[in-house]
Amino acid sequence: MIVLGIDPGIANTGFGVVARRGGRLVALDGGVVETPAGTAPEARLATIFAEVSELLDRHEPDAVALEELYFGANARSAFAVGQARGVVLLAAGQRGLPCSSYTPQQVKQAVCGTGRAAKDQVARMVCAVLGLPDEPLPDHATDALAVGVCHVNHAPLVAAVAGAAR
Repeated sequence: MIVLGIDPGIANTGFGVVARRGGRLVALDGGVVETPAGTAPEARLATIFAEVSELLDRHEPDAVALEELYFGANARSAFAVGQARGVVLLAAGQRGLPCSSYTPQQVKQAVCGTGRAAKDQVARMVCAVLGLPDEPLPDHATDALAVGVCHVNHAPLVAAVAGAAR
């Protein structure tokens, strides 16, 4: 199973490609799609769409997993994140790929064993689980890899429950 994990954002969209190889999880790719401030929103979204489309074509994942939209104090930034999520969903939908969403707490629980883990703890666990060097990755890339890990570990459970319900 190969999963494209996404930490959506209008300025920075993190991505991480995670695969299960035998009994191990490995990172195939990771990074951040950056769009410059001051650029028109439609151009920023077009850039995110094009970059995610290219990732989908290159890695041919079985699924896309996104971090769920978090409504904090800033509704304006929440709408921008929602727009970035929308173009990722569109790119996946055009290819018939299933998408799943996870809250930040679900991702932290899956990676660290607690939904209240700190960002640095999540980063350390992502590196440990994926066998990456301890060198710091950009926060958005680490978050996207964590979303991918969450989905790769979660998907077999969902499939088993769905099979048992039939």
